[in-house]
Amino acid sequence: MSNGKGKSRIVVVGAGIGGLTAGALLANKGYEVLILDQALIPGGCASTFKRKGFTFDVGATQVAGLEPGGIHHRIFSELNINLPEATPCDPACAVYLPGETTPINVWRNPQKWHEERLRQFPGSEPFWNLLSTLFKASWRFQGRDPVLPPRNWWDLLQLTTAVRPDTLVTVPYTLSTVGDALRFTGQGDNHRLRTFLDLQLKLYSQVNAEETALLYAATALSVSQEPQGLYHLQGSMQVLSDRLVESLERDGGKLLMRHTVEHVKVENNQVSAVVIRNQKTGEVWTEATNHVVANVTVQNLMQLLGEKAPKGYKKRVDNLPPSSGAFIIYLGVDESAIPSGCPPHLQFLYDPNGPIGENNSLFVSVSRAGDGRAPAGKGTIIASSFVDADKWWDSDDYDALKNKFTQEAISRLGKFFYLKPETIIHQEAATPRTFYNFTARDKGIVGGIGQRVPNFGPFGFANRTPINNLWLVGDSTHPGEGTAGVSYSALTVVRQITVST
Repeated sequence: MSNGKGKSRIVVVGAGIGGLTAGALLANKGYEVLILDQALIPGGCASTFKRKGFTFDVGATQVAGLEPGGIHHRIFSELNINLPEATPCDPACAVYLPGETTPINVWRNPQKWHEERLRQFPGSEPFWNLLSTLFKASWRFQGRDPVLPPRNWWDLLQLTTAVRPDTLVTVPYTLSTVGDALRFTGQGDNHRLRTFLDLQLKLYSQVNAEETALLYAATALSVSQEPQGLYHLQGSMQVLSDRLVESLERDGGKLLMRHTVEHVKVENNQVSAVVIRNQKTGEVWTEATNHVVANVTVQNLMQLLGEKAPKGYKKRVDNLPPSSGAFIIYLGVDESAIPSGCPPHLQFLYDPNGPIGENNSLFVSVSRAGDGRAPAGKGTIIASSFVDADKWWDSDDYDALKNKFTQEAISRLGKFFYLKPETIIHQEAATPRTFYNFTARDKGIVGGIGQRVPNFGPFGFANRTPINNLWLVGDSTHPGEGTAGVSYSALTVVRQITVST
């Protein structure tokens, strides 16, 4: 089971950014790579669809890691492919709290962001200074490519090599949450600051400030400032997938869409094969392999293993708190619907006492003129809200629930955008059921498993699973969600496979 160069055969389950990155890197190193995905087009939650001349990003709408030394920059350089054209998001986000008409602008320039914080949250600098200290140490540590959590001696060596004296400042905060940090710095009763943090962290960690691991939040809340930053891709998010696919195929790898991996076979606690179904023809066959890289949720991984799922591992997965789903509305509009100077990303919270999500908050991405997402004189508005995924599967009247959320979202958006029948050209909504149909993610969940202390970094799910040569990449593993996060997990798995074969 090796190619002519003596390298192992590797099957990658899932053509999201994590799977495509792992596959492209492995093919570039001479491995025989087959990537399989049940969807129509690659990219997973970072793919796109077209309607009436509009191009809509399905889920992910912004990218980190394009700067020199950033994860996408590193990977694209190694693959010898060009980075996509992109513009920095500045502000990274304009956040509107309940009842407020002036946003909190998360500026890319560190000095402007410092001045914004002083205006918006007087007296909170001790909190932000702590965050900055932890971010700088964590970023240097992460840049040394640690393996978290380690599962053998090689992993442990990578981790210990990455630890330096400058890392030690983070150690006392390993078990702390953002809520703890607010109390440490005298901001425990700062309701407005906590509301802002709850809103931002829900995007990155899936949970609020009280639950989010502090060391995770230090990076998530700081990475939008220079010399890092968040970027808006020219064309669409699909360009990331397209370039990774080109690299994969250039180096002899193979991608099969509309092919479902139904089962991962295990013999003597080692991966041996996968069972594949061609969705077009219904043909089912077994493909022998040396390694399986699973770019799936950890919940989906248990389904692929069936009775071969390790009992302790499965119990841990079963005991995870529920992950979030998303309700998303996609609007193709006349440019007159979008206010002049509108930032590319906005966040709104409506009821100060309501939950973040369930249409009480919206994260909004707006196209820019000439960015390839809309015809001249038109634009796109994509608004998402976190929801309880189970609610959409248990509903007695799914269509009524979907319509209710759609009308509420348009009503909310209409307070900022000029949304009238004459300005809305196309309207479409997606729910957890939609995401399940197109991505096969368990219950249609998005964004990983929640970066609480018991599940982040050193305490999270390892890329190296308890079954030999079965690897997990994606947002269930370190360092979490986003194209940059899943690409880092893919790079880690490639390094682990390379030293084991």
